[in-house]
Amino acid sequence: MKIRDVRACQPHSADAPPDWRSSLGQILVSIETSDAIVGFGVGGGGAASVHVIGAVFREMLVGREVEPVELHFERLYRASLAYVRKGLVIMALSGIDLALWDLRGKAAGKPIHELLGGAKHHRMPMYASLGQDPAQAVAQGYQAVKLHLPPVHTEAERKLVLTTVQQARQDIGPHVRLMTDAFMNWDVLSALALAGPFAELGVEWLEEPLAPDDFIGYAELSRRTSIPIAGGEHEYTAAGFRELAERRLHAILQPDVTWCGGMTELVKIYKIATEHGLKVCPHRGAEIWALHAIAALEPHDPLPEASRQWITWLIGQPQPEHGWITVPSQPGFGVEVEEATLMSSLG
Repeated sequence: MKIRDVRACQPHSADAPPDWRSSLGQILVSIETSDAIVGFGVGGGGAASVHVIGAVFREMLVGREVEPVELHFERLYRASLAYVRKGLVIMALSGIDLALWDLRGKAAGKPIHELLGGAKHHRMPMYASLGQDPAQAVAQGYQAVKLHLPPVHTEAERKLVLTTVQQARQDIGPHVRLMTDAFMNWDVLSALALAGPFAELGVEWLEEPLAPDDFIGYAELSRRTSIPIAGGEHEYTAAGFRELAERRLHAILQPDVTWCGGMTELVKIYKIATEHGLKVCPHRGAEIWALHAIAALEPHDPLPEASRQWITWLIGQPQPEHGWITVPSQPGFGVEVEEATLMSSLG
């Protein structure tokens, strides 16, 4: 089964936030085979990634056999080493890799989770990812919530954030799981000051308090705090995650499969985590691209993060049911793309 065509576009999402998540947002990759099977994948990087796929990667794929899928990632990654090891081009590669995995599943007539060894979990609890009002999420059936917290650098800001988390714990009660996300906007001093009180409130993790490359700061946090530090949403490839694991910078790894290199790299990241006794909780795990991996590769505590609601051009993305989500059983990832998007964007 040979690759006949590779196309990419950035579909319009009417409700996408007016920031980099739109201008450099998710791209759709379509790979068609000589047998007229079409595989779909999602990557990131917006128009820049679309250009890289059309100008560089397409000609490296057309005419080649689909299998082995993992070899394509290695070839394309090595071909682009001169100008990338992280960032936009890896986001583009992620979409290609996921489309190839979708082809692999469709050709075999099996869902991706079967290709990964079989689902250990078919129906999984999700966690809501929130800016505020965790009680509303609990009322919708979620038994786990994550608070997005503002930048913190001063004592007054620390007190305000602590009050916010205390109020959230009071609103949701003692039995709902509570996590926090600082989105790279804190410093070591503030994280150390809040980690102890957060642990007393039963906060399960503090996510990305520092910039992704502040390895010295993360090493200090990991050494001096009892609360688990989570991160990796903005890391790339298994090589990047191996360094995080070997240096014990995070207790919880959070790769985004549509950014970090696709399913090929995500499988490696799970293996790295197992070798080092770490947990993997993929970014946006309830979206179909990571959901299959969580179902098959998470042994004990699957907890997908709620998906973005503004991506409306996928057909078949599982929807939450009272805070739970079910992995599909259709071949491949189990999703297709609406006809209007295919006609207007891919042509």
